[in-house]
Amino acid sequence: MIKKYILDENDIPRKWYNILPDLPEKLPMPINPMTGEEIREKDLEPIFPKELIKQEFSSDRWIDIPTEVRDIYLLWRPTPLMRAYRLEEMLKTPAKIFYKYEGVSPPGSHKPNTAVAQAYYSAKEGVKRLTTETGAGQWGSALAFSTMFFGMKATIYMVKVSYEQKPYRRVLMNIWGAEVIPSPSNRTQVGRKILEEDPNNPGSLGIAISEALEDAVTHEDTKYSLGSVLNHVLMHQTIVGLEALQQMDAAGYYPDIVIGCVGGGSNFAGIFFPFYYMSVSGKASKNTRFVAVEPTASPSLTKGIYAYDHGDTARLTPLLKMYTLGHDFIPPPIHAGGLRYHGAAPTISLLKKEGIVESIAYNQVEVFEAARLFSQAEGIVVAPETAHAVKAVIDEALKAKKKGEETVILFNLSGHGLLDLAAYQAFIENKLPPYEYPEEKIRESIKYLKELYPWIK
Repeated sequence: MIKKYILDENDIPRKWYNILPDLPEKLPMPINPMTGEEIREKDLEPIFPKELIKQEFSSDRWIDIPTEVRDIYLLWRPTPLMRAYRLEEMLKTPAKIFYKYEGVSPPGSHKPNTAVAQAYYSAKEGVKRLTTETGAGQWGSALAFSTMFFGMKATIYMVKVSYEQKPYRRVLMNIWGAEVIPSPSNRTQVGRKILEEDPNNPGSLGIAISEALEDAVTHEDTKYSLGSVLNHVLMHQTIVGLEALQQMDAAGYYPDIVIGCVGGGSNFAGIFFPFYYMSVSGKASKNTRFVAVEPTASPSLTKGIYAYDHGDTARLTPLLKMYTLGHDFIPPPIHAGGLRYHGAAPTISLLKKEGIVESIAYNQVEVFEAARLFSQAEGIVVAPETAHAVKAVIDEALKAKKKGEETVILFNLSGHGLLDLAAYQAFIENKLPPYEYPEEKIRESIKYLKELYPWIK
């Protein structure tokens, strides 16, 4: 009985998969809100390195992974594919459950797959400092880890509620040399304005993005780095699914269902995009369902509208066509800080609109219940974000049990929860509220969006 499938280091993929050529229709271009016209690549140069802008709009299906990036990947890649035998036995299900364990990276999540690449391209173009936002701290710690290797500085705006809930992620970023600032902050005009209106604002990813963008565009030798949503970020994560394809083949199974949690969408995209490619290229041995899992506190794919909206609260980003709850929507302070985002990646949103991606939302109490069960079966304490995927996996395994079907389930265990134990303590002590999405506030945000840009459809 084989528990884990491990590739040789020589089998680490040498190219990332770019989904843009294989989408069912052309991805709507970002829009300049001031002109209503499509964004040109040149318009993004104050924000991103030129190579990343090129990747963002590339029509090439495969993009070479630089040798320097692969050399750093070798610190933890390839990551293991695990068979969850003990969970299957605990559930008494005929389902075959596999998980790709990205928690073995030094920062403890999938995030360095793109952070290393972004730091490399930035350093190559002479950038001295990167700014970014982070929710639970997984992305911030990944960027701090990555900039360290290229002699760069990192300034990280951490959502205030997570800054207070997860102090050890902040310490991890500091160890790797990053400056960490609770957002909203007095460092930026955006932050000062928000604090004037609401001194107790808990922050959101949308606000932190605004602060990081303002910081980047107002300083020379500084660029902005994003942990999710945009095409180049999701593309870098496909190394996860590309490895998983090889490992599932070694295991002798092909997934009926691929599952991942979604905030902006990077870890879900990383695991499922390569299997989507197998489907659209006619190489898949069966039809596969792709299931995105969200928190009920911030269910953009499940409850949002498909429209052009800003990626940040202060409206500094271009307008992106995506499922959104409204850029000024501030989700409740759930512990899955990485999922507290008002929108979803445009590529995933398009696939959701086309019915290729399914979505489901759970509250944080039921996902922690699922995470506890998983840890008692498999021994791994997962991050609150991944706990959402675990809940969906368990539900699908129980459906297979009820139907008596041997369903093959693959999910991305995108991070460990060893720096999230305060959240688990709150759960054990019954102090976690089961936040649901506030429909009235979402309606207000969507109404405001339509009033701001009446041409949006």
